[in-house]
Amino acid sequence: MALAAELWSVAAYFALVVVAIATVRSKSNSSIVYSGTFAIGMFALSVASFALADGGRTGASIVLPLGLPWVGAHFQMDALTSFFLIIVNLGGAIASLFALGYGVHEKAPHRVVPFYPAFLAAMNLVPLAADAFTFLVSWEFMSLASWALVLAHHREADNARAAYVYLVMASFGTLALLLAFGVLAGADGGYSFDAIRANANLTPTMAATVLLLVLVGAGSKAGLVPLHVWLPLAHPAAPSHVSALMSGVMTKVAVYAFIRIIFDLVDSPEWWWAVVVLCLAGATTVLGVLYALMEHDLKRLLAYHTVENIGIIFIGLGLALAFRANGIAWASALALTAALFHVLNHSLFKSLLFFGAGAVLTATGERDMEHLGGLIHRMPQTAFAFLVGCAAISALPPFNGFVSEWMTFQAILLSPQLPQWGLRLIVPAVGALLALSAALAAACFVKAFGVSFLGRPRSAEAEHAKEVDAFSRVTMFVFAGLCLAAGVLPGLAIDALAPVVQDLIGARMPQQTSIDWLSIVPIAESRSSYNGLLVFIFITLSASSAAYAIHLFASNKVRRAPPWDCGFPDARPATQYGAGSFAQPIRRVYGTLVFRAREHVSMPPPGDMRAARIDVELRDLIWDTLYAPIAGLVGFAADRLNVLQFLTIRRYLSLVFILLVTLLLVLAIWP
Repeated sequence: MALAAELWSVAAYFALVVVAIATVRSKSNSSIVYSGTFAIGMFALSVASFALADGGRTGASIVLPLGLPWVGAHFQMDALTSFFLIIVNLGGAIASLFALGYGVHEKAPHRVVPFYPAFLAAMNLVPLAADAFTFLVSWEFMSLASWALVLAHHREADNARAAYVYLVMASFGTLALLLAFGVLAGADGGYSFDAIRANANLTPTMAATVLLLVLVGAGSKAGLVPLHVWLPLAHPAAPSHVSALMSGVMTKVAVYAFIRIIFDLVDSPEWWWAVVVLCLAGATTVLGVLYALMEHDLKRLLAYHTVENIGIIFIGLGLALAFRANGIAWASALALTAALFHVLNHSLFKSLLFFGAGAVLTATGERDMEHLGGLIHRMPQTAFAFLVGCAAISALPPFNGFVSEWMTFQAILLSPQLPQWGLRLIVPAVGALLALSAALAAACFVKAFGVSFLGRPRSAEAEHAKEVDAFSRVTMFVFAGLCLAAGVLPGLAIDALAPVVQDLIGARMPQQTSIDWLSIVPIAESRSSYNGLLVFIFITLSASSAAYAIHLFASNKVRRAPPWDCGFPDARPATQYGAGSFAQPIRRVYGTLVFRAREHVSMPPPGDMRAARIDVELRDLIWDTLYAPIAGLVGFAADRLNVLQFLTIRRYLSLVFILLVTLLLVLAIWP
């Protein structure tokens, strides 16, 4: 029943595509489509939520006469599918609500609206697919629909390049997944997931090949370093509600692909798999936040933080693999629960932050933080919601980001139970990287909120900004409330994830909602526990008491005087602390190693009152060392091979003849 309802929801999304194309010239086109996607998303969200609450064991499967002849398209719904359908449809429904207000200001709605429901339909189909062919077709359709949305504003600078890089990386990832499924299917060619599970007799070498291919295929879509290069280009190029979906939802579909294949279809992981995953995850976590700290573009900053949080999720998945390979099921359940909980948390606070960035863009037309400032007085509701998102992504209690990262640390502290010395050394090192990234993330969002919303306006656009529409504000407050609820009552989410973890690991965390005072105890009360509700009450009471005491005992005599100006009485807003000022200490510590940072200072001569100028040069070493040489080689080969399209028919026939003779010779001498 639940599976059929979800498939009907997908059909409704595709019907909206037809409606969007038919009404593309209508002024109400956007409202019709976004209202429809909101309604469909809420329905699909309700169905998936009920299915997961029922244990997720629907066991339903449907085969439709589509796809490969005599094979059909297989669809199935289990606990893992239900959870990721909740992620997809919650994000899709709330993004559609945001778009009802944001879409009024959309520059090219006719390039966005037809592809938007198609994108949502594809993201629903990927978790529902139960055979390799249906999975890959849905995956590629998701890539193409999102590529079209990235290219919607193709006339803006760099957007066409962003779409091109994204399409190349997406195609490369799909090829890797195609090869992975080919290895899993084996010589018999059983491409349904049930057939793959039944024939799970891969040699260690072939199983390791599947792991590497899936890391490339799913990692390129999720944003694992060094496959992340498309993400900071494509996410800012898309409209803000699409950016929220790509960052908060589509990257989680890639996480689903990794979990489905590695934890479900591949039977027995080796312990060294965790080493590979943890090393990639640790590098992704730290590099993502370092790149974000250097950014002045608000949406690019958020995109790089998606890279960081994908690294946190894969740290949890790597730990789950390590414990599972060593038969420590209860610790593996803790690590996997932490990873899945962070999947939910990141989808909430990252969507909220992209909605906030979209609201700022609507009000000011600016994404550069150096042109913002003072927005807390002009957009107070947006500022408050954005502040909640900043606190959540910085892993500050009592918000949700803290709980999932704390649970990940609890799993890291169990590493002494692992028998392999390699894991015993690597896991604490990854824990140190996670702690470093948490501190840097807090610094980054002090910069993002402080420069964008505090201080004085740095431009006329920021000076005249006004609060955005009611749809956008309601959307931001809904997600802000969910960030707080998931942080205050995390036991509800942990228990809801138990069926997913039980199906994949064969174990689950202890039931959390039965613990007194709504505390959560990942392992045992003697080791650690956390109570989000008490933390929230303490913070609320202490802040209220401090505010009351200040109001009660403060002097009622007000003395107005100019603030201390450091001996330089310049009232221009440009003299206040900016995004570059926040980044400078971090850049000087890590910049030489990570970015090849160079600072060029132009000082005026003595007596000249002109301001000094500092120019900063940053390089993306991953792009320079990995992708630029490949692009140069492809360009060189294309230039040399271009001559082939201008040959005569005789030369073409000669080439075909030579190739045929060569193949025959190879077959003749092949052993």
